[in-house]
Amino acid sequence: MKFVPVVSAIALGIASPTLLAQTKWDLPAAYPASNFHTENLMQFAADVDNATGGKLKITVHANASLFKAPEIKRAVQTNQAQIGEILLSNFSNENPLYGIDVLPFLATSYDAARKLDRAARPALDKLLASQGMKLLFTVAWPPQGLYSTKPLQAASDLKGMKFRSYNAATAKIAEQFGAQPVTIQAAELSQAMASGGVEAFITSGSTGYDTKAYEHIKYFYDTQAWLPKNAVIVNQSAFDKLDKPVQEAVLKASAEAETRGWKTSQEKTAWYLDQLKKNGMQVLPPTPKMVSEFEKVGEVLVDDWVKQAGPEGKAILDAYRKM
Repeated sequence: MKFVPVVSAIALGIASPTLLAQTKWDLPAAYPASNFHTENLMQFAADVDNATGGKLKITVHANASLFKAPEIKRAVQTNQAQIGEILLSNFSNENPLYGIDVLPFLATSYDAARKLDRAARPALDKLLASQGMKLLFTVAWPPQGLYSTKPLQAASDLKGMKFRSYNAATAKIAEQFGAQPVTIQAAELSQAMASGGVEAFITSGSTGYDTKAYEHIKYFYDTQAWLPKNAVIVNQSAFDKLDKPVQEAVLKASAEAETRGWKTSQEKTAWYLDQLKKNGMQVLPPTPKMVSEFEKVGEVLVDDWVKQAGPEGKAILDAYRKM
């Protein structure tokens, strides 16, 4: 009888079908692991893992540990990361459509922000597709308020103060009030406050809590100026390489993450402000003069945005206002 040696598949370098089918994606995110956006991403990744039986593994890299916030979109576009979370308005200098949700006092509630999201989604889908990417889902931040190291009676009191900007809109707001815009991303905000590099800024209660703004900033004015959105985007080529059932699992998990994320954002808004109060920050309503000044600047910025965005931008605003 002739002896036939038994050679394992591993020894031959032949992986099992399960191993062959497994795909690994990196998902860079700019915010801490404890932030509700990042927690939502972790649940999304777990849902995809479970739904695909481990065929698609997504690793979330929190707190700008893989790419800094302004680098994430380019990383996804070039497939350095297959999927990523971006703050849409970070890229408004590239195309004004990315900045529609940070136009002051255009959409100041969750209901309004959802309507604006629906009105803008087709144009954003088209824009990202032209750059080789696909929009999977969005999640809003809580309404934006004004933080200041000193009490303010009006927005014009910001004159001369070092004002943190993180996108074109916040830089323009600083300039309108005579403040000094300083570009600082969320991951660098704590250090900037500690060193005195920033004296005022507009952001959510969530970011204020995450960065322990109350250790350096004593005043928060609940202006509810706008609700900026994060978006999870995926490299279209990477998505297209997935099997159809895996694609469907990603899309289903995305829809669930969007619903969950918006709900969590709204539910946690009051909690974040309570935490700021408990840690010694004065949480105050904006004065009538402050609201009036912000609304006037908002009108200027909306008009400027329409000029930049052209007919497509005007069509989005028209659709939003009819909802």
